Amino acid sequence: MNQLDLHGRHGVITGGATGLGFAIAQRMLASGASVTLWDRDPQALERACKSLGGGARGVLVDVADYSQVEAALAQTLQATSQIDMLVNSAGITGPNTTLWDYPVTEWERVMQVNLGGVFHVCKAVVPVMRSQDYGRIVNIASVAGKEGNPNASAYSASKAAVIGLTKSLGKELAQTGIRVNCVTPAAVQTPIFEQMKPEHIAYMLGKIPMGRFGTTDEVASMVCWLCSQECSFSTGAVFDLSGGRSTY
Repeated sequence: MNQLDLHGRHGVITGGATGLGFAIAQRMLASGASVTLWDRDPQALERACKSLGGGARGVLVDVADYSQVEAALAQTLQATSQIDMLVNSAGITGPNTTLWDYPVTEWERVMQVNLGGVFHVCKAVVPVMRSQDYGRIVNIASVAGKEGNPNASAYSASKAAVIGLTKSLGKELAQTGIRVNCVTPAAVQTPIFEQMKPEHIAYMLGKIPMGRFGTTDEVASMVCWLCSQECSFSTGAVFDLSGGRSTY
């Protein structure tokens, strides 16, 4: 593992109790940072904080609810005076079905979490970073947001919107000390697979030229570099993690 210098930095990671968020928290801690995990699952949050040790704390929050995000921010700032890094990793897949059969309530829920959650958290945290004139924001999008996956219209649309939001916010903050980027992983085997049908998982694997899924450690490595001070001239950018699937 290459060493990243995140000493003295504090990061907030949404969806940090499991999957990509948890791996990112591990890498941040190994690089000298402290972290606050924002997650809606109290049991997973307790397990994660216990596993990560003293450099991690947890805050219970559903990012789809802006009032809960505001409360989570206030709770976080009671324990730390700074938020140097923000990773928006919370997300859901929604059902795997055709658009014309897609339940309206499920579409709205995917959008509320995957897009609304990123908006809510950025809206709340960016003023803290602006007051510091420093920050690194990394949004977890998906290769599905670039290419669109069949039978995943809400997920694909929400992740495409996260890419657009990243580009817009990156430009808005370009003349500050804050950098905003996103990553677009192909399928990474995490608990989110439990929300998908086996045939959809097989479809995603068949699209990856490397012939394997990505690992959480590979995603964490790129995300944590984007959260470092070394990432100084990239903003509003999209970084690929698709094993060769994406060509742009």
